[in-house]
Amino acid sequence: MDTFDTVIAGGGAAGLMCAIEAGRRGRRVLVLERAERCGKKILMSGGGRCNFTNLYVEPERYLSANPHFHKSALARYTQWDFIALVEAHGIAYHEKELGQLFCDGSSKQIVAMLLDECERVGVRIEVRSEVERIERTAPGFKLETTLGPMRCESLVIASGGLSIPKMGATGFGYRIARRFGHEVLPTRAGLVPLTLDSETLAAFRELKGVSLPVTAACERRGFAAGMLFTHRGISGPAILQVSSYWEPGEAVTVDLLPGLDAPAWLLEMKTGRPDSELHNVLATRLPKRLAQRLCDLMSLGGPVRHLRDRDLNALGQRLNAWAFLPEDTEGYRTAEVTLGGVSTDELSSSTMESKKIPGLYFIGEAVDVTGHLGGYNFQWAWASGHAAGQVV
Repeated sequence: MDTFDTVIAGGGAAGLMCAIEAGRRGRRVLVLERAERCGKKILMSGGGRCNFTNLYVEPERYLSANPHFHKSALARYTQWDFIALVEAHGIAYHEKELGQLFCDGSSKQIVAMLLDECERVGVRIEVRSEVERIERTAPGFKLETTLGPMRCESLVIASGGLSIPKMGATGFGYRIARRFGHEVLPTRAGLVPLTLDSETLAAFRELKGVSLPVTAACERRGFAAGMLFTHRGISGPAILQVSSYWEPGEAVTVDLLPGLDAPAWLLEMKTGRPDSELHNVLATRLPKRLAQRLCDLMSLGGPVRHLRDRDLNALGQRLNAWAFLPEDTEGYRTAEVTLGGVSTDELSSSTMESKKIPGLYFIGEAVDVTGHLGGYNFQWAWASGHAAGQVV
């Protein structure tokens, strides 16, 4: 029977980082990845260029039932630590916007970097392999795997969440947590497009593909970024961000002209451009198709000088505060992350070890820590994996 110091279930961002750090300490490490390759979510992230971290990582940019839990790991392995690793491997990168760092080339470079580091410190990686059964022993664990039985002192669950099931996502980590008496907080899709009811969708269906900068908000949070009309509803960075805070039944309000007092502006246009068609006035600040559709929906048109002040005021108010009730989200199929997960109350914030089961660790997306859009979730993966790797 093979024996390891550490077995890591999951060869994604968190699992590979944990393996690297444990390997550096001379530990005998095995990574079991059920897919045909490691790092599949890394490969598809950022449009294939991997938004691997953010320059402005702060605890406030994470959601968790315990808003303090993630502070320790993030402080001990920062974005600057990962950037240093990227630079040491000669990977060129750039800041896209809002501190988001992307590879100049391909996300394959990040996966290759992690695998090279694993190889350098003697980590064994097995793909198309997984843990099938876990039994506690004294000390450690006896595992039944697709490679056969094995023993380990430490077992790290780095199997991710439920987002993007086509990439192989499963509820394995949650099942293991419950199996050993851990609370798993309710999970739902995060950083995900919102869907609209059939009536609202019909009104905006022809706008599929139209995008614009907006400020989108629900009851708990607002974000200034881009919005995109889709065939099922709305998406884009501002909507993805809001989705992590949105609860079913809540309204979402979108300011289509952020930073502009739209009613006052329209009244100014009535004086300054009286003979201009309304849709042309709107098109100076909005995409043309959206400008025309808003005129149609409000039954307004013609030269602005012919329009009543109260109608322009009503249109302006709608431009600054388009309120609607999303029908739902697109769910895990397109979600970038999973909200909720293994309760942080039962994990050590410094090591990620279970407070109930010595030697059992949970890291990455399986844990109830979810970052904002923009590289924050990768940084949590690197930081939580590093924290566990220092002790397993």
